[in-house]
Amino acid sequence: MTTDAPQQLSLFGAAPASLPKRPRAGGESPPPSTSPPPDSSPAPLFVLTPQPWLPPTGYRRKLLLRPGEPLEYGLRRSHRRSIGLTIRDAHLLIQAPSWASQSQIETAIHTKADWIDRKLRAAQQRLDVLAVQPAQWRKGGHIPYLGVMIELALDSARTLHFSGNQASPDHHDLLFLPLPDNAGPSRIQERTQGWLQEQARRDFGIRLQATLARAGQTILDWRLSNAQGRWGSCSSTRRIHLNWRLIHLPSTLIDYVVAHEVAHLTEMNHSPAFWREVEHLYPDFKQARDALAQHHPGSLPLF
Repeated sequence: MTTDAPQQLSLFGAAPASLPKRPRAGGESPPPSTSPPPDSSPAPLFVLTPQPWLPPTGYRRKLLLRPGEPLEYGLRRSHRRSIGLTIRDAHLLIQAPSWASQSQIETAIHTKADWIDRKLRAAQQRLDVLAVQPAQWRKGGHIPYLGVMIELALDSARTLHFSGNQASPDHHDLLFLPLPDNAGPSRIQERTQGWLQEQARRDFGIRLQATLARAGQTILDWRLSNAQGRWGSCSSTRRIHLNWRLIHLPSTLIDYVVAHEVAHLTEMNHSPAFWREVEHLYPDFKQARDALAQHHPGSLPLF
């Protein structure tokens, strides 16, 4: 690959149940095609104008999940080995291989009906909470920082200051913002987000350098990202992007994302060799991976 465009690989691709001993690193696999292959199944029921949860090459379909319970979902074809189900912005997204028939896809959906119900309800609850988040941008409001809730304090006579240990905060540590008590939500949000991004740049840089040292790898560059649908990416030109919103989450989840992207420097795929490399860099990756699947960049911060 000669372009600089990052090849984004899902953080939640299926990992093997057990991992054999780690062999020497192999070569990169070619990137998947972004064009959906021909499909003999019926045409999509309807096409949607672009939505954040629906990939550009995807389209919407409907099926009757249970009597009286129609389910709308997004479908995207790709060169993958199995049918994958993801909840994004309180919607179901199906990633299906080119060989999968519509009947096989719908069978997979029905098999996972209870899981889909549970995840969609949880996702909708997170979005409902997110809808009231502007009320938190005030004196005494709380935001998540490295997995704990810290409190916002306004004091125009002080400089920007954090009362606790920035690398290991405690619940209800105070973030003092140099703003008057009557500051509006937008000003409070802007100053808070700026501080969070500064912490993300410092914190992620330390974690990334430590993980690169363990992997024996180097990179050309790394940056914070503001992506709405991905936690991180690694390109074939050895550039890594990490979503600044990870700073809201516990350090174990940040370490997993960093290890995942560094592992792509060795294996630009989700092969067994890739997961062996992830396990080498972060042995508890499965637990962190499952926990991270409960979050989505577009629904943070969670209040």
